[in-house]
This record gives sequence, structure tokens and C-alpha cells, in this order.
Amino acid sequence: MIAGIAADLLVVVHFAFIAFVVLGGLLVLKWGKVSILHIPCVLWGVLIEFRGWICPLTPLERLFREAAGGAGYTGGFIDHYVMPLVYPEGLTRGMQISLGIIVLVVNLCVYGLVLVNRAKGNERDV
Repeated sequence: MIAGIAADLLVVVHFAFIAFVVLGGLLVLKWGKVSILHIPCVLWGVLIEFRGWICPLTPLERLFREAAGGAGYTGGFIDHYVMPLVYPEGLTRGMQISLGIIVLVVNLCVYGLVLVNRAKGNERDV
């Protein structure tokens, strides 16, 4: 039971991390110091996508699932949880690179706004 709860908690943490990577730059517009945490998270997320690596949380979640008596799954977190919501088929290398590019472009745009605000003197604890 505890292993099942731990696996479910890891799924929530994983989704939260992905949301922070993609949208956390919006928090930086309000609270500039969030960038200290956000930038390394974005770099990690983009690196995972570009290199085709599996996030270390994925094997840990699988381990907890198996310890709880459930079936593990193959592939990565995004392929197992996110891709079925967005795409009917599995994650391809091209899709993975595209996701990395989208994350990078979204965050470059947001940080561009941060720099524009700083230049205009509208900085918020950056």
C-alpha cells in the first residue's frame, strides 16, 4: 500500500515538474527570483527531451508500482502518462525533439519579457 501511494505521489510530482518546466517562466514574470530554480529545471527538461533520456523519477515510480504488486510499464513517463492524452500513438524521437523545442521557445519568450520589463524599470525582485 505504501509503495502504491509513493508511486502515485511520484506521478503527481512528475506532472508538477513538467508543468513548472513549461509554464514556470510565467511565475518569473511576477517573482523574478523563481528563475534561480526555473532555469535549471528548464535546462534539465530540454536536455531530457533532446537527448532522449528517461527522467530518473520514471524508473523509481516503476519500482514502487512493482513493489505494490502492480504491473510496471516500459518507456518513459511522458510516453506512458502524457502522450496518450495528447497523441494517440507512442512518443517518437521527432515528437520528443519537438516538445523540447516548444519548451525552449516558450521559455525564451517569457524570459525575453522579463528582460524587457527589467529594461523598462518594471523589474520584480529580479
